[in-house]
Amino acid sequence: MATKPFLMDFETLLRSVEGRRVSSSWGGPGFASVCIDSRKAEEGALFVALPGSVQDGHSYVEAAFKAGAVCALVEEARLAEKALGLAEAAEKYGRGLIGVKSTLKALQDAAAAYVERFSGLLRVGITGSSGKTTTKEIAAAIIGREKKVVMNRGNLNSETGLPLSVFDVRSWHEVGVFELGMNRRGEIAELARVLKPCVALITNIGSAHIGLIGSKAGIAGEKKNIFAEFSGDETALIPGDDEYRDFLARGIRGKVSFYGLDGVAVSRDLGLSGSEITWAGEKVRFTLPGRHNVRNALAAAAIAREVPVSDLAIREGLASVKALFGRGEILEGRVTVIRDCYNANPESSAQALAFCDDLEYRGRKVYVMGSMLELGKESRKAHRELGGLLASSRADKVFLYGEETEEAAAEMEAALAAFPETGRGGVPFFHTNSMEQLARELRGFVRKGDLVLLKGSRGCALEGLSAMLLGGEPAGGAGTGGGR
Repeated sequence: MATKPFLMDFETLLRSVEGRRVSSSWGGPGFASVCIDSRKAEEGALFVALPGSVQDGHSYVEAAFKAGAVCALVEEARLAEKALGLAEAAEKYGRGLIGVKSTLKALQDAAAAYVERFSGLLRVGITGSSGKTTTKEIAAAIIGREKKVVMNRGNLNSETGLPLSVFDVRSWHEVGVFELGMNRRGEIAELARVLKPCVALITNIGSAHIGLIGSKAGIAGEKKNIFAEFSGDETALIPGDDEYRDFLARGIRGKVSFYGLDGVAVSRDLGLSGSEITWAGEKVRFTLPGRHNVRNALAAAAIAREVPVSDLAIREGLASVKALFGRGEILEGRVTVIRDCYNANPESSAQALAFCDDLEYRGRKVYVMGSMLELGKESRKAHRELGGLLASSRADKVFLYGEETEEAAAEMEAALAAFPETGRGGVPFFHTNSMEQLARELRGFVRKGDLVLLKGSRGCALEGLSAMLLGGEPAGGAGTGGGR
């Protein structure tokens, strides 16, 4: 049975998910943790069997029971499937089994019922096209100077990640800072129903996931749903310089506050060492490089003011922040690597190029650009525009990786062909769809003292090049390459 205090009793769970008790056993007074992966089931866990095209959680209910799960949520439509033997497994191990129409909705409903119990918790929600995780981490670092804070682990911000994260809330927490991600229409609205944020912030409206939604206006509409559960006492924080600011602010049931660079002096750009920010009349060293990270810092500070915490806590929190994996990390070795390849979209790629172009650096600048994924019908245009930016950049050479970047390669090729007749200029480049070939070409070109930018979507796995660039060996693959 459960070795930790249980989070919710089974009768409350049954009511919150509008479920049906299937087995004659409950397996204990309640559950102590929640999981959707049977390999992570532990003594006292609630296992939620999510359907899937590759892995179906209903096939692993017995494995979860065997590992110690005391109850499972399963879909009513699957209970009659003899091959699964769900009811038999529950009786065999003396565990609880609850049938629901949708296990995903049941997980979200259970999480909503759980977090609602903590009436003293100030719930903060963060969404946007980019900067969510960094803003969340900075906000938690600031608020944590004076308050007890809970937040998403890593970037567990999805339709399942957020519900699992809110089960980390405990009675001693004063502020919960949670990011809400989006991979489909309606997802932000669902997550807002789970969290019901008291303070909700949008970082920006960009092109991330435009292939799924269709337009930036559509993305703005989806992101605005983070305010959908407002009843009048809540606060919406909106970037004051975003092109959709008026749309985002319109019709909000609650206080609307705009935040941004206005009124905050960025005293000095420190390049790879970050920035020096003046906050409430005093300077603070903020180590995350780039103007976009200053914007993330100011978004976090806007949240902190709503909690509220002191200006001293804001300065100390900003000074304590370190880069997250793949998000603007600065790695020093025989070369300097800017590892910014956790995600990529047109806006974040342009920001990375602008930062590197403006950077005062003695060595050569080498830009390794992977595909920007999930752009749908906008992909060709976006990669063409990326090629134009690269062709006029200050890179000594550009390395393009992935099928989508063939459009960028074509644009760079055209710029080189037109030079010097048009005066536009051009940058030498290499394109390949093979990680092995990319690594080989980089190994032959990069030399000690170079600055290397790694920028691409997570699916490109450019972080695997870091070890080779700094002195080790990368992973390889197959494909073709070419360029100038």
